Amino acid sequence: MALFEVNEKSSLPVWLQLKNRFIYLITSGYYKTDDQLPTVRGLAAEVGVNYNTVSKVYGSLEEDGYIVSKRRQGAFVADVSERCDVSVSAVSEGLAREYLKRCLEVGMTLDDAERQILKTIKEQRDAQAGGEPAKGGVRFVRFDDADCGHASRGA
Repeated sequence: MALFEVNEKSSLPVWLQLKNRFIYLITSGYYKTDDQLPTVRGLAAEVGVNYNTVSKVYGSLEEDGYIVSKRRQGAFVADVSERCDVSVSAVSEGLAREYLKRCLEVGMTLDDAERQILKTIKEQRDAQAGGEPAKGGVRFVRFDDADCGHASRGA
């Protein structure tokens, strides 16, 4: 599975899909403070989108404080560890809403969506308990809203 994928059928604009993915990768700990991000041109080519789309994503991420651009060096992850507004909890809530929206768009009921997500969670737990790698490359992250929802490795 590619790190960045665009869903052409999503109601979210491509630039927002990419921005949301970056926010998740940063807040979940995949990208660490000071990690260098892919170049704008490189990511545009990898994902198959226009250079200006990725440039818009990076500009928005920088404006929101997730990244810092350094002239002639690239874009780097900002330190977001002390920000309570940048939590895995907030990101996961957005993903859950997007999941529900898509389920409803394909004709599922809320009960259908709930059964499906519970089934998937059970499969992931069973795989994890059996020492198998999680399906789809899922990495479990624990977080505590009392601690601003910051992720901690484990699970």
